[in-house]
Amino acid sequence: MATSHGASNKIQQRKERRLFAAADDSAMMKQVQATHQPDGREVDVKPIIQIVDEVLIQLIARSIEGHHEKSENEKLEAAAALAEFDMLDSLAFVIHKISCELSCKCSGSGDAHGSTMVLLNYLSSYAWHAKVVLTLASFSVVFGEFWLVSEMSTMENNTLAKSVALLKQLPDIVENSSSLRPQFDAVNKLVKASLDVTMCIVKFKELPSQYISEDTPPMSLASAYIPIAAYWVIRSIVACSSQIAGFIGMRNESMSSATEAWELSSLAHKITSIYEHLNNQLAQCHQSIEERMQIEAFHNLIRLFETVHIDNMKILRALIYAKDDFPPLIDGTTKARASLEILRRKHVLLLISDLDLSQEEIMVLDNLYKDARARGEPHYEMVWIPVVDKSSWNEAANQKFEYLQSMMAWYSVRDPLIIEPSVIKYIKEVWNFTKRAIVVALDPQGKLSSPNALHMIWIWGNLAFPFTREKEEAMWKQEIWSLELLVDGIDPSVLEWISEGKFICIYGGEDLEWISKFTTTALSVAKAGGFELEMVYVGKSNAKERMQKMIHTFATRKFSYYWPNVTSIWFFWARLESMLYSKLQHGRTVENDQIMSEVMTVLSFDGSDQGWAIFCRGASEMARAKGDTALTSLLEFDKWRENIDKHGLVQALKDYLDQLHTPHHCNRLILPGSTGGIPQKVVCAECGRQMEKYFMYRCCVE
Repeated sequence: MATSHGASNKIQQRKERRLFAAADDSAMMKQVQATHQPDGREVDVKPIIQIVDEVLIQLIARSIEGHHEKSENEKLEAAAALAEFDMLDSLAFVIHKISCELSCKCSGSGDAHGSTMVLLNYLSSYAWHAKVVLTLASFSVVFGEFWLVSEMSTMENNTLAKSVALLKQLPDIVENSSSLRPQFDAVNKLVKASLDVTMCIVKFKELPSQYISEDTPPMSLASAYIPIAAYWVIRSIVACSSQIAGFIGMRNESMSSATEAWELSSLAHKITSIYEHLNNQLAQCHQSIEERMQIEAFHNLIRLFETVHIDNMKILRALIYAKDDFPPLIDGTTKARASLEILRRKHVLLLISDLDLSQEEIMVLDNLYKDARARGEPHYEMVWIPVVDKSSWNEAANQKFEYLQSMMAWYSVRDPLIIEPSVIKYIKEVWNFTKRAIVVALDPQGKLSSPNALHMIWIWGNLAFPFTREKEEAMWKQEIWSLELLVDGIDPSVLEWISEGKFICIYGGEDLEWISKFTTTALSVAKAGGFELEMVYVGKSNAKERMQKMIHTFATRKFSYYWPNVTSIWFFWARLESMLYSKLQHGRTVENDQIMSEVMTVLSFDGSDQGWAIFCRGASEMARAKGDTALTSLLEFDKWRENIDKHGLVQALKDYLDQLHTPHHCNRLILPGSTGGIPQKVVCAECGRQMEKYFMYRCCVE
């Protein structure tokens, strides 16, 4: 039996090869192409294919399940399609003529290829998509008439249908349902596959010609393949029609016809392969069109920002959502939906980030946003635009988005997926968004005030409004390097110490042994020198989990005053980084800007593995050193204490630190590469030499 079964499979495979080999021959395809002589006539196939789809889907359902009762909605949709259906009389004649061809010439075991060529010659004046639609419509008439007579002949009172069925000698589809099942299953499968390919060919015709050319890939590849697909669809329809015609005269005959069912199944396999190939080509065309449309939209966005507007609505609609079908915003305070109109002629800050926006960033922005409203003059509105990858969007990402959104008092987009790819491209390429959050400031006319006002916001908060470059320059002119600049907006207690003229030490690092020695020594020196010392621990940057542990340690061991929350530590370092990048954007260097030099020094302290300290008194008296040097200076207090009366406490300490300074040093400055504006040349804040640049890839999972 196994040998017989294997031999049978080989025979079937040979039959299949013979069935398709001739039709795939290039000479045969030249013959098919020779029938194609379109005269330019346009056929609106859309209403025809809608009716064809309605007919064939119903017929397939009936043959599988018997009578198919449609839902009320389906009935209404079908009725609407029929009511709107309007077709030229000439097309009705064409469909009638092809139906006759299918009914008469496709009966028996005739030449399927020859019958297909007859139809192609008859349809030579039509475009390829019209050929297949008209052929499928003609088959729908044949198949539909067969089912109407067959079904109605089973009704007791319909003598007309019974008489027609008797004249045609049609088989009783109810009595012979089991024996007819293989044929109907094969017909249904092939009809469905042919309908899919036809729909696909029609979709190619509907592609917007302004965005895709038939002369270039992927459309040119699809155009070359469509005649092959059309041939096989029409040939499949011929085969199905032959099967339907074969039912005539079979009322009292055996219903077994496995060979015919196998041939239809083989054709269905062929058509399915064609559909998969065409559908893949269609997807590539859609991708190409989408890319061209997004490029066009990107350039339109560039032109839009170069144009003067009377308000900001055109800009906001282009950036967020251009349609009017639903409000695209969520009000963070009321959680209600809101339209873009709420932002008309207002200063708007666009908070742009991915879904890794930190809670610290949200908390600080929340304080600033609410503070602006508490003063009675909300100078600006803010909108969160999350930049997400649509291809990997899932329920987990959506939950993360909704969680972040729930923490915000300001507006946010209702759905991140409404942001167009062209806008994402603009955000990344023009506004230089990569990973870290940015805040783009727009004036009431939609004009760009700042491509990233976040640095200004971290440094000065709402005082930097309206967040323009000119305002930023004006704010820097009022600043000097001071402890007040370092801690402004973080801790009122430190600002009080400054106003009281206290001796203050801020220090950082993670070396607990050094921290213990340093704080103990500093307090001893203060007691020995008879001056009041306040110390505040500011931690280390980009180490949230470790800083949380340090806070618990400080609470237990009470080294000194410390900030009891990670947000304050994070904000301290975020402001320092912002100061550096703000200076870089204004073209400043450590050679010509003291603030920038001092900021880079503190950041290089943070980049080392040891502690550090800055000593201050009043507004601007400051001395700084790395951990070992700072500790040594305090341990050797007796060597410089006599200079305090002469030069003052801070200056005496600074002079001694200068004496302890040695040429040997190794400073590291770690700058986040995703913020933008990193200079090509950075000089050491300690010795003035150009620093070497290294690339560091960092993943800190704490």
